[in-house]
Amino acid sequence: MTSPASEITAEAIRFIEGTTYADLSEEALAIGRRCMVDTVGLYLAGSREASVRILIEDALAQGGREDAPLPGNGAGKVPAPLAARVWGTAGHAHDWDDTQVSHDPAHVYGLLTHPSVPPLTAALVVASQKGGVSGRDLMLAFQLGFEVECKISEWMLPRHYRRGHHSSGTVGTFGATVAAAKLLGLSGDRLAHALGIAASLAAGIRVNFGTMTKPLHVGRACENGVTAALLAARGFEADPSALDGQWGFFAVMGEGFDGEKARQGFGKPLTIASPGVSIKPYPSGILTHQSMDAMLRLVTDHDLKAEEVEKISFFAGKNIIEPIRYPIARNHLQAKFSMPALLAMIVLCRRASHHEFEDAFVAGEAMQDLQARTEVINDPDIDARGYDKIRSRIEVTTKDGRKLVQWADERYRGGPSNPISDADLDGKFRMCAEGVLDGAPQHELLGLVRGIDRGADVGRLVALISGEATGRA
Repeated sequence: MTSPASEITAEAIRFIEGTTYADLSEEALAIGRRCMVDTVGLYLAGSREASVRILIEDALAQGGREDAPLPGNGAGKVPAPLAARVWGTAGHAHDWDDTQVSHDPAHVYGLLTHPSVPPLTAALVVASQKGGVSGRDLMLAFQLGFEVECKISEWMLPRHYRRGHHSSGTVGTFGATVAAAKLLGLSGDRLAHALGIAASLAAGIRVNFGTMTKPLHVGRACENGVTAALLAARGFEADPSALDGQWGFFAVMGEGFDGEKARQGFGKPLTIASPGVSIKPYPSGILTHQSMDAMLRLVTDHDLKAEEVEKISFFAGKNIIEPIRYPIARNHLQAKFSMPALLAMIVLCRRASHHEFEDAFVAGEAMQDLQARTEVINDPDIDARGYDKIRSRIEVTTKDGRKLVQWADERYRGGPSNPISDADLDGKFRMCAEGVLDGAPQHELLGLVRGIDRGADVGRLVALISGEATGRA
């Protein structure tokens, strides 16, 4: 599809410059607070991942200006872009962060971004660098970055994802850039240049799914977004319409965009409110969750034990099978993109939290044996029904000859039509915080995030996430 003539960059600039906190609906604010609770918990859980510890060591070794602290690491501070790299990678380290929703039946699920980590990371890091940022200003910057990121992703053609780009790394760069630019007060040419710099820095390819580099895509999106805004603030220049034209972001990265969708414009309505955002129940690729819920239902309904299972047959379309690509996972990162591993985990543990995603467990005898007895089958009938829903079927053959069948519920648990309750969201936050921030500080942090735009102390919030406020080294 050839891109129609457009002025999307200019429209984005008008939206960023002209939108105020008062323009945000109460629905958008309420959902934004939920997304922040979810993301802050993930910073804490991610801070203990091996990949993030390597990035922390690297950032501290590089040194430099003491702009911002690092999650779960105490008082040490590093330059803002390095801090953003670490925070962003921590937020995506478990692949448990939220996902934008689309109602377009032709849209490819993988083209949707994980929208909260880039703008929230950039906003928190720049707020730490600047000091004196209010919770309302932070919320506005977050919402603007979230919206621009999601609309770019929604308007992109599926070719972007199908050719191997990772949208959360590419499009996420714009979410981080917008949030950082808003808090830095960029407007006009400097805001346009920030978006132009971001367009050239955006990167991330799907070959690295199932490795440490997959969450680094989001970390780099955050780092690059902060870098783009800081450079533009100093007068660094780029093409002022980098989303548009023959060599613009849409054309080069996705061979165009959907002109009819783009005519809707930014903020009409805000994506965070409609069609909404999904908060993940499991720390794995979003395409896996309905199937995991189906297996959990099958296991509990039949009180199925692992030792009773002869074989598991998983039937799905290409929209699941192609990206969820590991036939047998050897470590916890591969397990996030392996249906045999995820189904085996549910059978063995009857849950799948970040506590189950450990290398020793995934590589253990029980998981390896059950994965080897699980076959993944591309079902042409499921493909023929289209990709507007994530459809799959599980058939378990037991050693005593029974065949147990369970279709996945097409309503996504965690999505707008079947949302996670506030109580369950708080439970996820506490599970993520466990062992990193406990007791009174954990309770205080949750309260600060839930009231972020109602007078919360942003500096205190950052200090609690980093561990500076609790004296952790």
